[in-house]
Amino acid sequence: MPTYQYEAMESSSGKEIKDATIDAASEAEAQQMIKEQGYFVTKIQEKDRTKKSKTQATRRRSARKTGKTFALGGVRSKQLCAFTRQLSTLQDAGLPILRSIRILEGQSKPGPLKNSLISVIDDIESGSTLSEAMAKQPKAFDNLYVNMVKAGEAGGALEVILQRLAEFKEKAQSLKRKVQGAMIYPIMVVLVATSILTGIMIYIIPKFKAIFEDFDTPMPPITEMLISVSDWVVDYWYLLPAIPLGVWLLIKIIKKNRTGGYVIDKIKLKTPILGNIVEKTVVARTMRTLGTLIASGVPILEALTIARDTAGNAVFRRAFDNIYAAIREGESMAVPLREARIVDDIVVNMVDVGEETGALDVMLYKIADVYDEEVAVLVEGLINLLEPLMVVLLGLAVGFIVIALFLPLIRLIETMST
Repeated sequence: MPTYQYEAMESSSGKEIKDATIDAASEAEAQQMIKEQGYFVTKIQEKDRTKKSKTQATRRRSARKTGKTFALGGVRSKQLCAFTRQLSTLQDAGLPILRSIRILEGQSKPGPLKNSLISVIDDIESGSTLSEAMAKQPKAFDNLYVNMVKAGEAGGALEVILQRLAEFKEKAQSLKRKVQGAMIYPIMVVLVATSILTGIMIYIIPKFKAIFEDFDTPMPPITEMLISVSDWVVDYWYLLPAIPLGVWLLIKIIKKNRTGGYVIDKIKLKTPILGNIVEKTVVARTMRTLGTLIASGVPILEALTIARDTAGNAVFRRAFDNIYAAIREGESMAVPLREARIVDDIVVNMVDVGEETGALDVMLYKIADVYDEEVAVLVEGLINLLEPLMVVLLGLAVGFIVIALFLPLIRLIETMST
């Protein structure tokens, strides 16, 4: 009967076991026997092949290093979402974590994710745990990801944690895709309308101006204003894209200052309609993050820190700091959340009930689901409002141009007919 050498973690305490052996008819039977003893297998191989496998591992490591490619930026959310779901499926099938990562690395396309997985494999083969290896790849795996994997390793339920993580990533990606998809139409309409109006100002208006000057036609104030705007556009057309870009850069610079960032984020939340969408999006994201972490066994204070970092809004980050301080002093989460006044009363009440019943993670999931739906409804309503509004604005702009041009033409025709 073959002897298998393995490394594992104790499910209850998270204690690591290395260089242990077990006799079994097959690798699958060995994994099952180890699992029955209360351990979670991280690495397993037949003992007689240990030396040979070490040589092969060295060769593989060298081959993987040559497989790395130059890549800029981090891993795309969609890519990481698919990787997490596939890893969850492989773990649920009972494969060792190292073999699962190797399979996913082998089928990954060259890029940031493949480079990160190569490094993760090397670190695991050198004795690191999966969470430790992932923590060294911040471009691919953020604090949320690493801490959930760490909690899964400590609890011996990595496959369950990865499944939750996959669901979390998929829902976050779904919400992001809905918002982005809904904004494509109005953005395209604005760009096309701006291009048409710019073209009229640069090419059409100057020709009418020349006609009016040739015939010495008196121009009403509305026409003079239109021609002044046209002259400005012709002379300074490059400012049309530069102005919004400059405003965007100015906001970025202001946000780097703590006070400035807080003020801008506060203004975002107070903006009609858009502020409501921003608020509910942040609430949905932070509550789902917090619920996922708590359900995975991450300590509440650590979970609050991670949820705060995912907020993306200084007002909510400050509120989470207050909640963190209150919980550390022994208070409940609902009290400082109510005092922060950043969420509706229903959210505070659901958190309060969750704390009383010991089902805080379930309540946080429900809050996130409700707010996801509200965000989708608000975005759809905004689009339905923007469509007629943009048509009306474009019609007014074109009507203004037509009236401003035809008033002098009418006078010119009247002068020529007399």
